[in-house]
Amino acid sequence: MGAVKDSTFMGEPNDGTIRNDNQMLQVSLERYLNDSWKLRLANHYAQGRLQGNSSEPSRLVGDTGQVVLADINDAMLEVGRDRLFDAGCAHNTQVVQVNGECLPFADNTFNCITIAFGLRNITDKDAALRSMLRVLKPGGRLLVLEFSKPVSEPLAKAYDLYSFSVWPRLGKAIVGDAESYQYLAESIRMHPDQDTLKQMLTDAGFVRSEYFNMLGGIVALHRGFKA
Repeated sequence: MGAVKDSTFMGEPNDGTIRNDNQMLQVSLERYLNDSWKLRLANHYAQGRLQGNSSEPSRLVGDTGQVVLADINDAMLEVGRDRLFDAGCAHNTQVVQVNGECLPFADNTFNCITIAFGLRNITDKDAALRSMLRVLKPGGRLLVLEFSKPVSEPLAKAYDLYSFSVWPRLGKAIVGDAESYQYLAESIRMHPDQDTLKQMLTDAGFVRSEYFNMLGGIVALHRGFKA
């Protein structure tokens, strides 16, 4: 999760990608999504350019802004912190271990919050969305990049077959871990579809909620604003 304050950003430590146990999928997805979701994020994120790496928000906010890198997992935070500091972003970046369901920040703190491939892993998503809304400033935006539901039936069937049959086997063959990929497929199947998540944003209090499908709906970018 990531956020920006006074042109502040609050974001996840894994560059908007999937967690370490899913690096194989991360690489293939990032290559395919490189132009699509990064260009969409650039259109919706502040007024600057977003290159899709964890150091870019630090450059966007400048010396007077602040980037907050947040995750509940200490190991993930350590990876993200090292990447940011190696990129020379220590001067305006804060790293905090938090529970996304109850963010420990004051009301009306951030201009923008992003969470990429992370909302799916939060148990109480409604509580997390309400917490994000609370800490956003009026006019601030939330961007959620997450696996979603394919919009066509043939693609949905092919994707489902691939997810449950191919991913675990590839995981076992390449990294010796089939269970993580089995969990990934199951968590994607259980995650709310595009319209449901859009309604969840609205129910949490966001306005002008909308989403943009990518890869035929395999991935979707949701956006909502605080009134």
